[in-house]
Amino acid sequence: MAEIVAINISEEKGVQKHEVPSAELRRNHGIVGDAHAGDWHRQVSLLADESIEKMRKMGLDLDPGAFAENIVTRGIILFELPVGTRLKLGDTALGEVTQIGKKCHTGCAIAQTAGKCIMPTEGIFVKILEDGQILPGDTIEVLP
Repeated sequence: MAEIVAINISEEKGVQKHEVPSAELRRNHGIVGDAHAGDWHRQVSLLADESIEKMRKMGLDLDPGAFAENIVTRGIILFELPVGTRLKLGDTALGEVTQIGKKCHTGCAIAQTAGKCIMPTEGIFVKILEDGQILPGDTIEVLP
């Protein structure tokens, strides 16, 4: 079963996110307190720990939030989920995949150091359809 490994936020855009012990997901908003939350299609970003591990194997020491991802997952291949897929996050939150990957306009520090970054191809974005509280260790379920 897929799970949430870490939850990360930033209070302003353009900086690395930091880990938090829990998060409130709000419908049509995203994570309460995160600078990227709002009424748009990229409310919450997810990146698999398995993807981050690819970069660690290149010699990078990476903390949760290094790719500006909100939720680090394990046990699910995120970038293979089609747009429109619904995900149950924890006991009550519901999200819908709205975008796979993103274009890096400035070339992040990771790409400059390692020559590549995984967020543009392996990260995903969701909008929140139903409120909920999430914690590391909570399950992620792909809904039919």
